[in-house]
Amino acid sequence: MLKFYYNPISVNARRVWVVLLEKQIPFEPILVNLDGDQFHDNFTAINPLQRIPAIVDNGLRVVESLAILDYLEAKYPTPSLMPSEPEAIAVVRMIETITVVELQPATIPLTRPLVGLEVEPWKLEAAQQRVTIVLRFFEELLNQQTYFVKEEFTLAEVVAGTLVPSLPLEDYPRLKAWSERLTQRESWQQTVAHPEAIEAALPNIRKILEHRS
Repeated sequence: MLKFYYNPISVNARRVWVVLLEKQIPFEPILVNLDGDQFHDNFTAINPLQRIPAIVDNGLRVVESLAILDYLEAKYPTPSLMPSEPEAIAVVRMIETITVVELQPATIPLTRPLVGLEVEPWKLEAAQQRVTIVLRFFEELLNQQTYFVKEEFTLAEVVAGTLVPSLPLEDYPRLKAWSERLTQRESWQQTVAHPEAIEAALPNIRKILEHRS
């Protein structure tokens, strides 16, 4: 059975978790506590980068969330989460990449004050500007559609949808409605991080953010 190394507060891990549930792939969840478990030899042997998520499937290890999603889509193609039309594929890939490369890093400075860490005002302003640019672009791409690819739920929803709803969306009515639709899915409800888990993880989050500064 596929082994899934995760932590419930990890956005990166949640993407994989959602896909496993959406595709109804049997898996063994293996909790990696972020208080040092990721540095133990047994996990380092699976992922030398010492971060989650990671999977081991029939002896094959795959790390990094987007690579894992591509693998799961290729090996377990039903139900499909990647469209077949070139234009639609481009939209999905674009949203995945922008979320991971642009939006997610920009949220880090915004998170620091929430855990009691200082951040220079110019860094906060730059991060907020980047977040605004991305959200405006996503709002435009979504248009009046149910999902980013018309009525088709895809990996664009999985990747963006596990991060965007945590941001203020009052100025983005289309994204807000889209986000609310996602929360109705069983996979979202099963993988949501409970407030108690987030509260308990705050000291570890602080340590991780301190390490990144």
